[in-house]
Amino acid sequence: MMYPLVLDLAADKIPVAVTCRVLGFSAQAFYAWRKRPVCRRDYDDAHLINAALDIHHDDPGFGYRFIADELSGRGVRAGRNRVHRLCSQQRIWSVHARKRGLSRKPGPPVHDDLVTRVFTAPRPDQLWLTDITEHPTGEGSLYLCAIKDACSNRIVGYSMDARMTADLAVSALRNAVALRQPTATVVHSDRGSQFRSHAFVRALHEHGLHGSMGRVGACADNAAMESFFSLLQKNVLNRQHWTTRDELRLAIIVWIEKTYHRRRRQDRLGRLTPIEFETLLQTAHPA
Repeated sequence: MMYPLVLDLAADKIPVAVTCRVLGFSAQAFYAWRKRPVCRRDYDDAHLINAALDIHHDDPGFGYRFIADELSGRGVRAGRNRVHRLCSQQRIWSVHARKRGLSRKPGPPVHDDLVTRVFTAPRPDQLWLTDITEHPTGEGSLYLCAIKDACSNRIVGYSMDARMTADLAVSALRNAVALRQPTATVVHSDRGSQFRSHAFVRALHEHGLHGSMGRVGACADNAAMESFFSLLQKNVLNRQHWTTRDELRLAIIVWIEKTYHRRRRQDRLGRLTPIEFETLLQTAHPA
């Protein structure tokens, strides 16, 4: 029931005819509805749908379960079954859902491709690359969003969570900004919903960063981060069966900070570690 929304928008000086046309029904139907009483349940459903649309708009990866959790966190009381019914009626589905007749193609880019498949940079914090990977544990999946500096290969920011949402990507970005204090850095990603979300785009703008997205099916885009994820797979994930997410989270942090950054020498860096390479650049820059 979307008619109560027309009333709310009319109070904000938006013409009824315009709202009805956008929402897909006639003004005559709206006025016919106004002549008969509306039950409180329908009115509450309309406002619940509006709140669900706002949540889904910020993060298209949210399905009805995550939307129900988010509504609860915002103080809106609604059972999961009710949220599922209303989301199904309004076709509010996660972009990851396998629904008959729905396309699973990546969504349109929200940024131009500022990199054009050149995944190197002469100085740190000019270009960051980011992606998300999934790792199994006995409790379920643990998702890692990592941000890599294209100059030194250092992981400048990362975040882990049990859910692959826009908050995961935003948290990794905020961690990178807090560590590096960048200026006008280009942040390149694929077209995943987390990186196209309004929350991630807002975070880029807040910190003066420039978003960049490659084209669909560009293997080089994935390869730019795949080398790091492949090393992580061999050196951490394949070593043992991980019982809990916390156990794996700690192992990933220790490997990144202790081994990858400070002990693993890389051919592209002249057989230096990422920390050594950045230290050498900082020393050479004043000279």
